[in-house]
Amino acid sequence: MFPRVFLNPSEEIEVAQGFPWVFDNEISHVKFEEKSGVKQASLADCSVKDGEVVEVFANAGGFLGTGVINRTSKISVRIIGREHADQIMKDSRAYYAKKIQDAYDLRKLYYDRKDSYRLVYAEADLIPGLIVERYCDVKKNIYLVVQFLSLSAEVFRKEILEALNSIIRPYGIFERDDASVREKEGLEEKSCWIGEARDEKIMIRENDVLLEVDIAHGQKTGYFLDQKFNRKQVAKLASGKKVLDACSHTGAFGLNCFKGEAKDVTCVDLSPEAVAMIEKNIELNGAGKKVKAVCADIFDKLKEYEAAGEKFDLIILDPPAFTKSAKNIQKAYGGYKEINLRAMRLLTENGILVTCSCSYFFDSEHFYGMIMKAAEDSKKRVQILAKYGAGPDHPVLAGYPKSEYLKCAVCRVL
Repeated sequence: MFPRVFLNPSEEIEVAQGFPWVFDNEISHVKFEEKSGVKQASLADCSVKDGEVVEVFANAGGFLGTGVINRTSKISVRIIGREHADQIMKDSRAYYAKKIQDAYDLRKLYYDRKDSYRLVYAEADLIPGLIVERYCDVKKNIYLVVQFLSLSAEVFRKEILEALNSIIRPYGIFERDDASVREKEGLEEKSCWIGEARDEKIMIRENDVLLEVDIAHGQKTGYFLDQKFNRKQVAKLASGKKVLDACSHTGAFGLNCFKGEAKDVTCVDLSPEAVAMIEKNIELNGAGKKVKAVCADIFDKLKEYEAAGEKFDLIILDPPAFTKSAKNIQKAYGGYKEINLRAMRLLTENGILVTCSCSYFFDSEHFYGMIMKAAEDSKKRVQILAKYGAGPDHPVLAGYPKSEYLKCAVCRVL
């Protein structure tokens, strides 16, 4: 018998709807086998070890799914499947191979072999804590960047890597487990090649733009793949326009605008390393006559542009998440509002503002409310022309709202 985790009364509702986490305060008790027979104890007092496969039940006894227990984390159980544990564990290799194949088959509906995209999006692809980015370089070599961000993924590391090698046949796999979330899971941070070492900097092509990606040292997994289709849409608006790409990171939005025949593009980022990368990408695309990179804090730079009377026809705001917790929403609201308000003031008449937020906690209600208030305080009117999210390589899992995090609004400012 696999250990059985029973929830408190009424705590099963979200899990039954598809939410893949069980928090420590939602658990009533655990039933488990010992030599003396079946025992029942609280989560804290049970002898079930972290990393064991368990079955999750409603308080009244209805089966909800199979997961991996981890008492080190506040997320005590991550659901890995809706099948019973014996069905999963009789051939865990085949079970994870099917999940990887399903994720790959989904992406093939939208992406070509030469494209780069997120291959596995953790809970949204029903493999909690696992991120896999698939990069195709200009030499057509396939690189995978993997993150095992939960114990539930780490436990099945061997099965997952075997499936990735068999199905994708990558040229190289780099592990970017240098994320602080691993510490909360009781896991050590590390960053290294799995198997043969390859070049850490690769060149990819996105929407006909050449981009250098540092898979070993770049932010997160080296590049933000979720905005690919949004960048292509924004490029269609850039013809003949003077463009400001704020919080530019690699210059991807700005260089897409260059390909869209923008008149002039300025990419701004606070990080000297990011600016060096932008400059390299400008060179790769022969964009030096129209695109420039500036190292500055965007809050200060927007104020400077306003004081100087500078104007732009198209401004892109794609900042990092201003909050990673619900308790800091109001502080984040102030930051988002300030940069949006100042950007609106810098736009020419009927200019276009593309504004984004990648924070799940700063939800659509807060985000679009912020745009309205920023317009009010800047004495502008705003028409929202389009609302975008992440690409189809970042599917939204019904019942798991955290998988829908990216907001991207295209606005005309009057």
